[in-house]
Amino acid sequence: MSHLYEPLNQSEGHWLRDLIILLLLFGVLFLGGLGSAPLIDPDEGRYAEIPREMLEKNDFVTPTLNYVKYFEKPPLLYWVNAASISLFGQNEFAGRLPSALSGLFTILLTYIAGRNFFDRKTAITGAMILGTSAGFMLQSRIILTDMLLTLCLTGSMFSFLLASRSRNQKQQFYFYLFFIFSALAVLTKGLIGIVLPGGIIFWYLVLSGQWRLLRETPWFSGLLLFLAVAAPWFVLVSLKNPEFPHFFFIHEHFQRYTSTVHNRSQPFWFFVPILILTFFPWSFFLAGSLKKGWQERYNSKGTSLFLLIWPVVIIFFFSLSSSKLVPYILPTFPPLALLTARALTVQYQARQADFRITLYVLALLLLTTGVAVALLPLMSWLPPFLQKTGQLGREIAGILNEPGIALQQTVPAGLLPFCLGLLLIWTSRIRSIQLLIWVLCLFGILLEIILPSGFNKYAAERLSSRSLAKAVLANADSQTIIAQSAPRQGINFYTGKRLITVGDPDELAFGSRQGNQQGWFLTQEQFYSLWRSEKRVMIVVPRHEASLYESSVHNVVPSKLADNGSLLLLSNR
Repeated sequence: MSHLYEPLNQSEGHWLRDLIILLLLFGVLFLGGLGSAPLIDPDEGRYAEIPREMLEKNDFVTPTLNYVKYFEKPPLLYWVNAASISLFGQNEFAGRLPSALSGLFTILLTYIAGRNFFDRKTAITGAMILGTSAGFMLQSRIILTDMLLTLCLTGSMFSFLLASRSRNQKQQFYFYLFFIFSALAVLTKGLIGIVLPGGIIFWYLVLSGQWRLLRETPWFSGLLLFLAVAAPWFVLVSLKNPEFPHFFFIHEHFQRYTSTVHNRSQPFWFFVPILILTFFPWSFFLAGSLKKGWQERYNSKGTSLFLLIWPVVIIFFFSLSSSKLVPYILPTFPPLALLTARALTVQYQARQADFRITLYVLALLLLTTGVAVALLPLMSWLPPFLQKTGQLGREIAGILNEPGIALQQTVPAGLLPFCLGLLLIWTSRIRSIQLLIWVLCLFGILLEIILPSGFNKYAAERLSSRSLAKAVLANADSQTIIAQSAPRQGINFYTGKRLITVGDPDELAFGSRQGNQQGWFLTQEQFYSLWRSEKRVMIVVPRHEASLYESSVHNVVPSKLADNGSLLLLSNR
């Protein structure tokens, strides 16, 4: 099997060939079937609808959502999504393309950095590890600000590290790239584009003692370049909307970080299991990789030290925050991929194989998972248990209760992890690092093919409002009043209409207080008056709220126009 490893063993040349192969391989995986699933609410609906409204109003300064001001994020993702929609039309592929390309370009940046910092073997392995990490791939196929932020922070941090290792004009060039990428990170997600690079660099200088970099950094011209990229939009939006600075900088940064204003509180250790899950299957090698990186922290001009500090600062920063979400740690994946690749390739070069315990644990997990997936239809106790665990549990329980899910579907799905577990046991017996890398990469690629397909088939429609939006367009006329119980922005995107919001305005609360929004944000009692009127009214509600509109309550016989298994479209006429 040595011919399988030959491309990886070559240490020189083939920059362009490697990049083309990575581009083609992950281009197919990340872009293939990108538009096959409907937009998932709330995130995808939100980040597709804001660009659509920008294009409709021809206003790229003031973001709006459901036609009210929305200042939670800067505009870079909106702008690139608007450009994509302009080029490819108002569809799912166009909305997701910028995020998928951000993931793809981050893989290529990781290869380029690995090639500069270490060697070709580490560079290819690091790019493959990043691209086959389950969480990285899956989150690159949905519309999130975090994947674009990951690309910008990866460019920023790798540029700074390259500058620290260079001299003269090359060093100046890399420093300027650092400032540009940092500015783009600010335009993607705000002050985090300054705080995270600043924290990483500060601790790197403290632990490495390379304070000379402060003297060598072109601060004056670099900051001018940073401001030229980042500042114009902040100035324009503040001039047009005087309420923007307080909401964006105080509410969305300080209060979001220090309080539970967004109801996203999680325990301090939240990101540890999240990292293990999302970096799978490579997360089982993280402990050994981090240990190896620490042992080599002063080698190769402190590269490993920088790569260690990068994820630690990000995870610690967000662990202290009162607002925690799974995608927040996406920017840690590129350095972790290179550290893991370095540890594995060093083991290969030294003809070591001290990974058998790790492999046995991973194999046991995969064998158990394979059996559990195969026997899912027989676990009648699982859906009732999940129903009690919250909204996500109810959604999963609803999927498991689908009549189409039977042993004929779950047994083949369970065979993949089960067979991989057996293959890993065999790999551990022959003690081959390279075979291990190829097996896990193959497993990651198969996951990237199977998981989106399974999600599209069993879960996507339940988590999207597309089918309800189609029913709205098919049944509503120009006089029909359309409402929703709490915001679900996918309906706006698919219908192109503004909807009345009933009850908690949630993320639209700030916009609901700006300007004259009379009649667009109603309490439940206010909407009941409209529901009982002679006007034709439609409302999108969760299934558990359907009883609020029964005839016994309002003397109105509601019509069910659509049902996606999670949401209902009801009409009073």
